[in-house]
Amino acid sequence: MIQTDSRSSPPISAAWAREIPDPQWRVYRRVLEELRAAAIPVAFGGAFALATYTAELRNTKDFDLYILPEDRDRAIAAMTRAGLVDIHADAPYDRAWIYRASEDDSLVDAIWAMANLRTSVDLDWLTLGPEVELRDQQVRSIPAEELIWSKLYVLQRERSDWVDVLNLIDALAPRLDWERLVAKLAADVPLLGAALSVFGWLAPARGADVPAFVWAAAGVRAPDADRDPGITRARADLLDRRPWFRGAAPRN
Repeated sequence: MIQTDSRSSPPISAAWAREIPDPQWRVYRRVLEELRAAAIPVAFGGAFALATYTAELRNTKDFDLYILPEDRDRAIAAMTRAGLVDIHADAPYDRAWIYRASEDDSLVDAIWAMANLRTSVDLDWLTLGPEVELRDQQVRSIPAEELIWSKLYVLQRERSDWVDVLNLIDALAPRLDWERLVAKLAADVPLLGAALSVFGWLAPARGADVPAFVWAAAGVRAPDADRDPGITRARADLLDRRPWFRGAAPRN
């Protein structure tokens, strides 16, 4: 966890939540209220969790809500009571790990496993992340470690979440529970090694914020610290001259 005990910490006020359009937020709030009324434990992930940890919102109009596998049917019923309609007929998806429903252009996903079925959601996902004030609702985010873990597997022909992974490492490196993340990845830790290799090249001065044992476990040589403030900006521009990496922006 990035906090010693997130369960006893005060909620994080998410200023970025005000950027969510009101009609969209009303849909999300109804879903949250129905889930709460049904006593279904839930935590949010996706773009909103990314914004929680990086303070930068990319509004995908898609609210990812993580639930326990045994709550799947009750969560679907709650979303139906909230007025949402399954999108499977128009946009088929894999029902083995997710339920997707929408109202107008606002989409809510109920997720109980990784898309690759590597693992199912357990109580760690729902209880170890920080509590966040999303406008008038208090909801937990999934832990940063689980967010990185799941995003490392999204390296597809049409989509990659590795930019998010790099930004999360930049934002949280000194505070992550690296031991837990490495343990969760287990035999898949080379994926983390690949991301760290890119991160070390991109932001070598930040390499010291990642513990030495992590570089060793991932099989990657830690970068030599380079304090030239222009190197990260120059290397980020090699990949995309549009702003994309928070570590390349001027720090206050």
